[in-house]
This record gives sequence, C-alpha cells and structure tokens, in this order.
Amino acid sequence: MAIGEKITISVIKADIGGWPGHSRVHPQLIERAEEVLSRAREEGAIIDFYVAQAGDDLQLIMTHRRGVDSEDIHGLAWTAFEEATKIAKKLGLYGAGQDLLKDAFSGNVRGMGPGVAEMEITLRKSEPVVTFHMDKTEPGAFNLPIFRMFADPFNTAGLVIDPKMHAGFRFEVWDILKHKRVILNTPEELYDLLALIGAKSRYVIKRVFPKDGHPISSDEPVAVVSTEKLFEIAGEYVGKDDPVAIVRAQSGLPALGEVLEPFAFPHLVSGWMRGSHNGPIMPVPMHQANPTRFDGPPRVVALGWQISPEGKLVGPVDLFDDPAFDYARQKALEITEYIRRHGPFEPHRLPLEEMEYTTLPGVLKKLEERFEDID
Repeated sequence: MAIGEKITISVIKADIGGWPGHSRVHPQLIERAEEVLSRAREEGAIIDFYVAQAGDDLQLIMTHRRGVDSEDIHGLAWTAFEEATKIAKKLGLYGAGQDLLKDAFSGNVRGMGPGVAEMEITLRKSEPVVTFHMDKTEPGAFNLPIFRMFADPFNTAGLVIDPKMHAGFRFEVWDILKHKRVILNTPEELYDLLALIGAKSRYVIKRVFPKDGHPISSDEPVAVVSTEKLFEIAGEYVGKDDPVAIVRAQSGLPALGEVLEPFAFPHLVSGWMRGSHNGPIMPVPMHQANPTRFDGPPRVVALGWQISPEGKLVGPVDLFDDPAFDYARQKALEITEYIRRHGPFEPHRLPLEEMEYTTLPGVLKKLEERFEDID
C-alpha cells in the first residue's frame, strides 16, 4: 500500500456489559476483543486495529482494504463483541450483550445494535485522523462540534485564511425519524443547515465532504458520524446511542487544534441518566471516561492517529489528556451541579416527545384511566 491508494477506517462500538452498572468496560472484555482482532490481523483480514473504551462502550478501531459496510469486517466486529459478551455474562456484568439486539449476524451490524462510523479514503502524503468516542449521549451531540469544525470561522481560522478551505464544505444531514437525507453547502446554505441541525434529536450530521476543486475528491468524506438509534431498533429504552465519529485533519482541512477546539465549550447534550436528561459533554482522557455522577456527566474521548503509508495506526495520542481542557472540564462540572438541582423537572429531564422510548410511558399508562375531562 502506498500514498494515493484506498484505505478504509472503521470504528465500531457496542455496550456489551458495564463494570459496575454503566460505568466502564472490564479489562477482560478488552483483552478478548484484542485476541479476536489480533488473529484477524495475522490472517490479513485487517491491516491494523486498536481496542479502546469510553464509559461502558467497547470501541474497535480498524484499518483495512475492504471498503465500508464490508460483511467480513462487520462480521469480525460482531464476533469480537460476541466473544467479549461471553466473558461479560460469566462475570455477571450489567447489561451483558445489551447492544447485540439480534441472535445472529446477518451481513451488516447496522440496525443490529452496535454503532458504526466508517470512511474509505485515498491516503495523502500525511494522514492525521481523530476518532471521537462519546458515552451517555446521542448522535446529535456531534452536530455542534462538527458544524464548528467545518463551517464556523470563529472556530476554524482556515475557513478564512486557507485558500483550500475558503470555498467551504458539503454537509450530509439525516432525518433519523423519517430516514431521509439532504446535502447542504456551506457557506451558501449555512442558515438552512443550522435550521435543521439545531434540532439535534431528529436531524444529525452524518458526513462532511469537500467541494469540487478541493485537493481531496468531493466524493470522499472528511468526517463521518455514527447515526444508529437504539430505541428505533429495540422499540424500547435500551440505553442511549453513544456515538462515534472519524475526522480527518490538516492540509486543506481543519488543523488538529481546530478539530479539538469545539470541545473547549461543554455544550448541552441529551442522554445521561437513563437516556432521559440533558447535561454537558465533558472532554476527558480515556482513563477518565468512567461516568459515575448520576451516571455522567456525558463524556467524549479524542484519540489522535497518523495513518502510515501501509495503513498502520500510528498512535493513539490521548488528545484531551491536556491541561488546556481543564477549564472545559471545570465548566462542565459547574453546569452539572446547576442542572442537577432541577431533579425530575425539565429542562434537565428531556421533554415528553423525547421520553417516548424510555420507561416513562409505563408510568403514564398506569395513570391513564384516572384522568378526567375538565369542564
């Protein structure tokens, strides 16, 4: 493999058992997943891999030549999750196998519980990539930071001063309720984009592409977000979606610092306790991605990589393991303290339309016959 050849980066995650509760991943689950992926690497099925954790989610990061939605790669991830689930059940971990919503693999893990972010790219001379891993929140939690990376000149100076970026980018936005998508161009359709993605529980940024004339082909994504909605798959509350994302950086794209800068502001996201509360997203190093206070607050981990010409993962660098993000963490704790004082009241608790797939409808059903007409 060499510069100019195609490579696929896949990030596939699942909650297959928390230790304890919804806090973190047990080391034995990570070890078993590493064993499965190590065999696959030796057999040539993948080029390289890394197994990470974010809260109670097991994260598989892989490079390979099989393209997105590969049955072989998704089947490999499913096998790793199944093998780790066996250990989770043996240890009695909480929610063992909860994200494996089907009994058997059917060719693709999309719609089966795990979250997936993948991109097939043409390797540049130097290929810096950041993988983001969130816990206790939903895919729309990426809307604000991805928008700021690729469309906000107050965040990304390159949009103003870099000729390669000055034309802007194209955003693929999904309506996750109606299962439709739209492509919007920035800066021309900036306000249209904001009109959608501000409603983050319904409209989510799925991919970002360069425009024609950019050094990177306009059909190659430069950012991609997982958009699986577990409540739609399971039909009831089984945990929030805990999304992942892949973002390319530098050389006509946001610089590494511009990719990370949005997380200096701990914006409010949905999820947290029982997937039913709003709270701040706190940027943390991986060893601090162990949510405990009210099962939170929500966390985000950023792992930095260089992809070698052979497709190897050079890294990771734990990018939020930096005192420059201490202020964001402190601010997140202040917001946590403030919003927790609301208890079961909105806006800490989600509005009713977003509580439809939690356990709240069961409470309401019990009271249904006691409601009377008001004269």
